[in-house]
Amino acid sequence: MARENQNQEHKAPDYLAWHVVQKGDKSFWNKVGAAWSHKDAKGYTLQLETMPINGRIVLRLPLEDTSEPSDDAGRA
Repeated sequence: MARENQNQEHKAPDYLAWHVVQKGDKSFWNKVGAAWSHKDAKGYTLQLETMPINGRIVLRLPLEDTSEPSDDAGRA
């Protein structure tokens, strides 16, 4: 497991994990982690830096030129 974590540090994540809380008409997005695909392409490893207790976690493809998604990204 330690070797897998070392490899993840050098490889860019496949997805970023965002904690999303809806307050009225606004969504608030905070980056909480990242996900990397497994070598066999049958799953992902999700590494969270913090554990939200409310809201939802959304996985999104990383954006190259911005650090946060738009307010309506990932809304269902």
